[in-house]
Amino acid sequence: MVMRVIEKATTKDKDEILKLYKSQLGRKYCPWNEDYPSMETIDFDLSRDALLVMRQEGKIIAAISVDDDEEVNNLECWTSELQPGGELSRLAVSPDCQSKGLAKEMIEKGLEELKDRSYKSLHFLVNRHNLKALKCYSAFPFNKVGECEIYEQPMLCYEMEL
Repeated sequence: MVMRVIEKATTKDKDEILKLYKSQLGRKYCPWNEDYPSMETIDFDLSRDALLVMRQEGKIIAAISVDDDEEVNNLECWTSELQPGGELSRLAVSPDCQSKGLAKEMIEKGLEELKDRSYKSLHFLVNRHNLKALKCYSAFPFNKVGECEIYEQPMLCYEMEL
């Protein structure tokens, strides 16, 4: 059995995380580009102790962030009784490790982290055409609460009480 561990990232992980992010570029419906996510994004997440990584045999194969994006937080679709809500974002799984349930494991760990931080709900955005992500998310009791155009992407807005 392959041993995997999910833990908080450290500054020593920065280059490996950036490489993981860059491995996603060009994938269907991936809104990321050469400028985002960047080393500055990683530094921002590390400064808030908000970046989780999955390691397998010492190598980082997945990452997810507990995000703090004012533009997303201010969308009007979020349920007022479920505030404050936390966002999970920048979920990345190494291309050679996809379709093995790792994204689901990362989301589960992210949900635990949000609960530990006393958020009342999770909210997140996903490109409406990203069928692979939507299939992964269907394993969770997320509610679709709206749609928006943000970061030049057609997004669906999901929320879940914690």
